[in-house]
Amino acid sequence: MQSQTFFASVETPFEDLIKAPQVTTHVLTDDGVFPNNALLPLVVYQAAVTLPRHDPAALFEAVFAAHQWSNAWRNGIYGFHHYHSTAHEVLGVFGGQAQVQLGGAEGVVVTIQRGDVVIIPAGVAHKNLGASRDFGVVGAYPQGQQWDTCYGKAGERPRADHNIARVPLPQADPIYGACGPLMQCWQRA
Repeated sequence: MQSQTFFASVETPFEDLIKAPQVTTHVLTDDGVFPNNALLPLVVYQAAVTLPRHDPAALFEAVFAAHQWSNAWRNGIYGFHHYHSTAHEVLGVFGGQAQVQLGGAEGVVVTIQRGDVVIIPAGVAHKNLGASRDFGVVGAYPQGQQWDTCYGKAGERPRADHNIARVPLPQADPIYGACGPLMQCWQRA
């Protein structure tokens, strides 16, 4: 795990609500059940966004859309391990808090709360271990990427592995734009 602070320039009309994040990264490798992603780290931005009281999810939707992350939805996080082999995913926490396990049964456990953002590379398993009653996230995917849902079941691989290897990098960080921390964390050789 690495933790560092980035001072990103904000490329949106929402710059007064976007803060320089505390960035934590986790490289999660294949555990035999879930492929995870040894090339692209899981990225967590703590307290990245100051959310309004009225309809805080709408702010995440607008910021994600401004940075070409689309197909946004509002809900929680499933209470079972799952991953996406055809898309990366961003989660913006608009309410409450939750403990989330990332990387499968032996993966890391992080506590996320209102204003946090989690960027999950294709292949990384995620599961809600428990949340407050008011917990909610906005999820989205890089524009042009269509998500699937995989469960770590026999028969999913090697097709899922092939899909993960082919998922392109996003054009921009979902919060900070083209020069955001994600663009530094997710560089392929």
